[in-house]
Formats: sequence, structure tokens, C-alpha cells
Amino acid sequence: MSETVAVIGAGIMGTAIATRLIETGKTVVAFDLDKARLAALTEKGATAAGSVRQATLEASFVILSLNHADIVEAVVFGDDGVAEAGNAEKMLIDMSSIDPVATAKMAKRLSDQTGMAWLDCPLSGGAPGALAGRLTVMAGGEQQDFERARPVMDALCANYTLMGGSGAGQTTKLINQLFCAVLFQAVAEAVKLAEAGGVDARAIPAALAGGRADSRIMQEFMAKFAARDFTPTGRIDNMLKDLDSLQAFALKTRTPLPMTGQVTEIHRLLVAAGLGPRDSAEMMRLLDGTASDA
Repeated sequence: MSETVAVIGAGIMGTAIATRLIETGKTVVAFDLDKARLAALTEKGATAAGSVRQATLEASFVILSLNHADIVEAVVFGDDGVAEAGNAEKMLIDMSSIDPVATAKMAKRLSDQTGMAWLDCPLSGGAPGALAGRLTVMAGGEQQDFERARPVMDALCANYTLMGGSGAGQTTKLINQLFCAVLFQAVAEAVKLAEAGGVDARAIPAALAGGRADSRIMQEFMAKFAARDFTPTGRIDNMLKDLDSLQAFALKTRTPLPMTGQVTEIHRLLVAAGLGPRDSAEMMRLLDGTASDA
């Protein structure tokens, strides 16, 4: 079977993933309900499929880039879905960020029904990381499936790590999002404190570089937050979706997460203020008292 990759979901991330695969010589067949997004990918060299089932029939690997576990379930097990064309020669690589428990259940169901392997591969690095082949991917699944997917993942990743069995990648992504959400809030508060003290917040990353407080989020985003630069790099409502999944998983496992709980509610306030579709830098509006003006 040729190394054809199906990409299901042509949003920002799915488009970046498909584009990178095309640029690195992979044959890509794509499907999305949004015909304009699909047309944009065909212009880059992808072949458009008429359904998820058709895309799966034509591919060795099926990559999902979707928003919610219920959408993933519908795409995999619904009418004209992955399962209708699945077999042991194919592999599903789910690069969505969804619930670890749901992932493990769906992976077993797909294997039982079709023999098709499921590797959960949530990512960090966003669309720019995908386009540059510099993603960090934390995988969950069997060792042999992890290695089998490497020819595809090596085109996308600089850091590709097997974290354990099915669902372990999704659990690690929740931990990644915990760090990101808490650090975004810390950066916003640090900007406000610097401004209150008459310090140029844009100078803080260089001043603290290499120290214990240093982080990529501070280095990449503090000047952006200080400038009230709201250029989209990620959506607040997507972060809230991940934080809600994180909180649900913590509830199931009885894991106390007091700081994460507060940051989750801050994100909920931002969404309630109508800022959900906007960039994380918009959390400055909450601290500035201008959220209602956005």
C-alpha cells in the first residue's frame, strides 16, 4: 500500500498538517465539510475526498484534526466514517486534543471492529510548528504502532515521544495545557505588575532569560501581551475546551488542581465576555477592566 495520508479536518491545524505533508512528498487526500477549506487544500496539492470513508479507503494513515471527542466519534464510527473502511493495514492517528478516557474506549472499539490501530498524537507548537516540521507530539498507543507511524510523524515533529498506552498522549496534552494556561495568566499578571511599577514589561524576558522564571511562553508572549497585540495565535475558547477536559479528568481521578481551577474560571469569564474566539492576549482586557469594550 502506498504511503498516502488522509487528513480529516481542514481547520487551521489540519490545513497546516496537510500542507507540511504535501511539501515533504506525501500523497495527501483530505476531507472537510467546509468546501472552501477543502478547495484551498486541493490548490496546494491535496486530493479532495467525497467522504471520510472514501479518504480512509485511499490511505494508509488517517490523521484526524478535530475539536471535540463527540466529533471524533462521529467521524470514526458514523455513517461513511473511518470504521466502514478500516482494516489492520491502516492506522488512525488522532492529532485532536480530546478526553483520554474517551480516546482509550474508541481505540479499543476501532480495533475490535476493524483491526485498525489507533495512535493518539495530540500536539504542541500550533500551525507554525506544523508548517516548519517542528511540532512536539506526545503519543499514546502500542510501541509497534508508534514506530509504524514514524515516517509520517517525522515530517511533522521535532519531538515525538511515546508516553504510554492508549490515552497517555491525551493525558500528557492536558498537562501541557495546564502549564500553558497557568503561564499565560502569570504573564498577563506580570505585565500589569511591571506597568504598575514603572518597568518596561517588554524588557522582562531578556532580563530573566536563563533564570528559574524563564519559559518559552514568557519569551514568546510577554512583549505581545504588553503591547496589547491581539493578533490571533490561538483561541481562548479552545483553551477553555481543553481546561474543561482537564478538570473532568481530574474529577474522575480525584486529583486536586486548585490553581488550574482558578485559571479555568478566568477563561470562562473571558468567553462570557465574548472573547472566546480571540487570542490569549485578550486576557489583558480582563486585567485592564476593558473586557466589556472589546
